[in-house]
Amino acid sequence: MKVVDLSGRARAAILVVAVLLAGAAGTAYVLRARSQAVRPAAAAVPSARPAPSATALREGDLMAVRAGPAADSGQVFAVEPGDAGEQRPTGVHCRRFYAAAGTGLCLRVATSLATRSEVIVLDRGLREVRKVQLSGIPSRARVSASGRMAAWTFFITGDSYVSVGFSTRAGILDTRTGTLVKNLEEFTLVKDGRVYRAADLNYWGVTFAADDNRFYATASSGGRTYLLQGDFAARRMRVLRENAECPSLSPDGTRVAYKKRMGGSSDPWRLYTLDLRSGRETALAETANIDDQAAWLDDGTVMYGRLRGDSSDVWRVPADGSGRPRLLLKDASSPVAT
Repeated sequence: MKVVDLSGRARAAILVVAVLLAGAAGTAYVLRARSQAVRPAAAAVPSARPAPSATALREGDLMAVRAGPAADSGQVFAVEPGDAGEQRPTGVHCRRFYAAAGTGLCLRVATSLATRSEVIVLDRGLREVRKVQLSGIPSRARVSASGRMAAWTFFITGDSYVSVGFSTRAGILDTRTGTLVKNLEEFTLVKDGRVYRAADLNYWGVTFAADDNRFYATASSGGRTYLLQGDFAARRMRVLRENAECPSLSPDGTRVAYKKRMGGSSDPWRLYTLDLRSGRETALAETANIDDQAAWLDDGTVMYGRLRGDSSDVWRVPADGSGRPRLLLKDASSPVAT
């Protein structure tokens, strides 16, 4: 091997070139590593249908409260429309439940003492945003179509509308302004053109019109029941007709579904609809005794809870009196189409 004797100047030049080459290689490595670090990972292929959230109010869902002796009794669940939809538990437990436009309303007993209860207003994620503590047993719950107005009914004494001497208390909350009316007895009632007052007046079963001001409800006095139309801003109500309980306004605002007392003590109620323009009343094809505030599945279909032993099922029936009842949800109550 031949040894080459380099001068000092040559050795210095070679050293400079080597340093420059090493620096360039290091820079290239760093840039390549940085590029790999910031380069996004390959995107996962989205599923054809994203999994729905179990703890959120979603438009188009059907929601209800689990009924019966099962371990999850009282839990609110959601299901997509259709006879074979998958039921999704929400983790929220209520005696009565309703929801609309991202506002949920949950009525529940606060303690083991049935006389202490709570009205819970929920947001779209089913998180508590307002609580009202009341006395009594939860009976009815409603939210206006906009999600702004919430209403409830509690039994103060008794636990059934066929009980002798039962007493109820109905209230309304404006969730936007915070205005709270704990008892509709604070409003003025007009009957036959005159202010009506009576010690035995009871109110229950509120339902709202689209303007968030007009509402319908039930009043009872002297052994009779009445369908009322109310003005929230004016704090006034007037009697529309006799023998109508637990009204439910259709989504298009043209009809009210309610239960009508038929006179018997064993099977006292049957479902009807009332055309608000013509005043024509229609008996629905459901002939069983229904003690519930019906809800509307859509403009042409009414749904409701029907007792079955120690449980309850949700049924549906056409709102025009045609067809026949069909089972919608087994072991369920308090249905709502969100």
